[in-house]
Amino acid sequence: MVKNHISRLNAPKCWTLLRKETRWIARPLPGPHPLNRSVTLNMVLKDILGYAKTTREVKNILNKGLVKVDNKIRKDHKFPIGIMDVISIEETKENFRVLINQKGKIVLIPIKKEEASLKPRKITNKTNLKKKKLQFNFLDGTNMLLKGKFDTNDTLLFDLSKNELKETLKLEKGVLVYIIAGKQIGKIGVVKEIEKKKDTQPAQIVFTKDKQELKTLKDYAFVIGKTKPIITMLEEK
Repeated sequence: MVKNHISRLNAPKCWTLLRKETRWIARPLPGPHPLNRSVTLNMVLKDILGYAKTTREVKNILNKGLVKVDNKIRKDHKFPIGIMDVISIEETKENFRVLINQKGKIVLIPIKKEEASLKPRKITNKTNLKKKKLQFNFLDGTNMLLKGKFDTNDTLLFDLSKNELKETLKLEKGVLVYIIAGKQIGKIGVVKEIEKKKDTQPAQIVFTKDKQELKTLKDYAFVIGKTKPIITMLEEK
């Protein structure tokens, strides 16, 4: 049985919180994002944005239907939020995108209202179903039946307000990628080479950042544009 709380000291490294403030903290519900790559709505409103001081205040905000995640009202304070999710707060007219910085911490960056409906989704794998139907499984936990030639690690840009596919970005040489895990986490660069899988070693990519060549696993690369990002990203220092 999944525990409802975890120790602050043992909380995932991606969480931005005071480790010694209290002993326990609410554990994210099983859902679209894994524990090591998500935070709760409770933490977002209380610890990151500072819009509430207690969990009771967070619950009051959510119960009023004032918070949306990817254009859907969410009322559970333990709902998990992860990379590329969009959080919209009705009362303040604010919109934020969830990203991960170069320290491996989950952060929120403000975005404009017109961008709040855009959601890039990375294909993690594909599943063959009955009647020759093909299901695409995405990093954010969603699954869709789509017609088209899409590959694992491609990015599909959706308009959530219309529930339609706007653009396809293939993982190939010359595209911009955002690294979501590993030693190069949080970095943005241009793909120079895509190496094939060798024996038991997973496939890797070589990308350039500030004239420096870096290497990471192919699965860690999230395509975010061809020549420039299709969404607002973190300002790199």
